[in-house]
Amino acid sequence: QVHLVESGGGLVQAGGSLRLSCAASGRSSSGYAMAWFRQAPGKEREFVAVIGASGTTPIPSRSLKGRFTISRDNAKNTVYLQMNSLRPEDTAVYYCAAGGVLGTRGNDYDYWGQGTQVTVSS
Repeated sequence: QVHLVESGGGLVQAGGSLRLSCAASGRSSSGYAMAWFRQAPGKEREFVAVIGASGTTPIPSRSLKGRFTISRDNAKNTVYLQMNSLRPEDTAVYYCAAGGVLGTRGNDYDYWGQGTQVTVSS
């Protein structure tokens, strides 16, 4: 079992930055691929980025590449999402997920956090 807790969300003006954190605990949590997804009101869940267990192969969503960066610190069992040049359309609940594959679908992941709200004002 892996327990995930996101933090770092909040209200930010357009053009600003936020860094989300996802603290993982549980058995072999550092051995999982870790991903970020987001879901805006009335919209489907959207893949944001994924990173492999060793920290290699960070893969951002094609539409977010250049603004969002995923990284991880296995010594701290924490995954980060650095978000720059934020736009109002980035407003969503952001979720952290852990799984055994470098997937872009929600079904690829076995464990999920409770989410953290990010609101970008115009």
